[in-house]
Amino acid sequence: MTPATPFTRASRLAQLDRIAAERIMILDGAMGTEIQKFRLVEADYRGTRFADWPKELKGNNDLLNLTRPDVIRTLEQQYLEAGADILETNTFSCTRVAMADYGMESLAAELAEVGARIARTLCDEFEARDGRPRYVAGVLGPTNRSAGISPKVEDAGFRNITFDELVYDYAENARALIAGGADLLLIETIFDTLNAKAAVFAVEQVFLEDGVRFPVMISGTITDQSGRTLTGQTTEAFFNSLAHARPWSIGLNCALGARDLRGYIQELARVAPCRISVHPNAGLPNEMGGYDETPAFTSSVLREFADAGLVNVVGGCCGTTPDHIKAIADAMVGVTPHRPAPPAPTLKLSGLEPFTLTETMNFVNVGERTNVTGSAKFKKLILAGEYDAALEVARQQIEAGAVIIDINFDEGMLDAEEAMRTFLNLAAAEPAIARVPFMLDSSKWKVIETGLKCVQGKAIVNSISMKEGEEEFIRQATLVRRYGAAVIVMAFDEQGQADTVERKLSISTRAYRILVDRVGFPPEDIIFDPNIFAIATGIEEHNNYAVDFIEATRQIKATLPHTRVSGGVSNVSFSFRGNNPVREAIHAVFLYHAVQAGMDMGIVNAGALTLYSDIPPQLLERVEDVVLNRRPDAT
Repeated sequence: MTPATPFTRASRLAQLDRIAAERIMILDGAMGTEIQKFRLVEADYRGTRFADWPKELKGNNDLLNLTRPDVIRTLEQQYLEAGADILETNTFSCTRVAMADYGMESLAAELAEVGARIARTLCDEFEARDGRPRYVAGVLGPTNRSAGISPKVEDAGFRNITFDELVYDYAENARALIAGGADLLLIETIFDTLNAKAAVFAVEQVFLEDGVRFPVMISGTITDQSGRTLTGQTTEAFFNSLAHARPWSIGLNCALGARDLRGYIQELARVAPCRISVHPNAGLPNEMGGYDETPAFTSSVLREFADAGLVNVVGGCCGTTPDHIKAIADAMVGVTPHRPAPPAPTLKLSGLEPFTLTETMNFVNVGERTNVTGSAKFKKLILAGEYDAALEVARQQIEAGAVIIDINFDEGMLDAEEAMRTFLNLAAAEPAIARVPFMLDSSKWKVIETGLKCVQGKAIVNSISMKEGEEEFIRQATLVRRYGAAVIVMAFDEQGQADTVERKLSISTRAYRILVDRVGFPPEDIIFDPNIFAIATGIEEHNNYAVDFIEATRQIKATLPHTRVSGGVSNVSFSFRGNNPVREAIHAVFLYHAVQAGMDMGIVNAGALTLYSDIPPQLLERVEDVVLNRRPDAT
């Protein structure tokens, strides 16, 4: 009879951070390639319970949790004996969508729970033996489908899985792993960041609904020497997209050998304020599908990572064996783990590539032409269903200097949700467009949420406000955070839009305190829009609107730390529509003064921005009279 373990899950987790700070922790190695060595046949997978199953089951390794648990136990025991601190569950495909290949969707949760229980029982035995905690990492695999790219070459907008379907599957998976005894949840082998965002959303949903919280590990996959995931993201963009998960660790696994991962692990260690993990393949597969890297070679490369201060958790993926893990564990003895840098309070966004809004940037152009209210041409194309031509509008905005594009389909004759989904799915297949962050713009929350379920990068939501009260504001802000986006907050409350400096600052301050103190929203991900209204309309009360925006910007930046300020610049000149030279001059003058006051970004026609210094002197004087409200007859 095995002695009782000296730990509970709570007491074990209470030691996790201390252990990770003292030494590099060891993760286990490959499961699939090690199972192959047992030369199992169809009967092993079927057992007695599934003897008459109508589909072939060989290859469904997770099913072995039920039919050959002795095989799984033997492998996991070998990894613990080799020195593993963290044991991964044999649950890589325990989602309904992955199990559908075998017609076993209904077994997904059972397989996950049993897989976690096998690992937990073994870890308990080793803990009882030597009094050292062992951790079970409940594995949530990437599934066999992609929410971010189309499986049909001829139809780039097609998807064979939705974000919501993935959330359902991952939530069921996570609950089962927790019930089986998992200490951590490991979202791993991520080839599509949108799938991983669905997993993060699901895990957070489980935590909120069940009143629990466990450390989350995230591990992506760089698929080849391009240094990108299968869906095209760079390493830093991948981190920016998933930073909202507040992971216990983030890292890379699979696809490449350790040596080929060095540069990408360095990049993660530079940008991520958390622990870094790596569990590489034993090199690239050879012509026979085997792996040639020896335990000595793999461990020596990982020791180089460790000596450089890059890693906190190391282990192995495809082709690694208990001998590899033993060699890795021996190589890590006495090496100081990576020390994560504290996070900088800076707005970090991503498309396929990262975008960080640093303090040295003067002004960020947000392209307005992929907005049906900002471009008559774009509206006409979308209404006609000419999405290829509409994508060209986006490409032109980026070529003209837009580093973010504002996407809006609020038009009475459009199904805005369907248009948002279609456009974003198509844009994901265009690297020249998908490389930049997207600003999802709508007055309808459902349209924004549809967009958030389609974007693998870290987007900006434009916008939310308190016009429907605090409760709805908090609900939407909480969801924005769970989807992993930054947010624009309009100066708009239950009494209407703010039009004076005092109201703009008061509403923004109230929203800031709610977001930061109650929602837990990072202040660097908050962008205020203090409302740019049209000036020179002939109504005296409108004459000071530009000045009010500029002064509100100055006070927001001075009193609400780390936040940003944005606005729709073309609004300011609306009363001069049809007179483009004057409108462009007004925009240039307005931006010149607003940027000096602290305005960080604005929605503009990136191809039609006039420089302040290029405005003819007489026109400049007259326009400044209007923008700065310097004389009563300025208009």
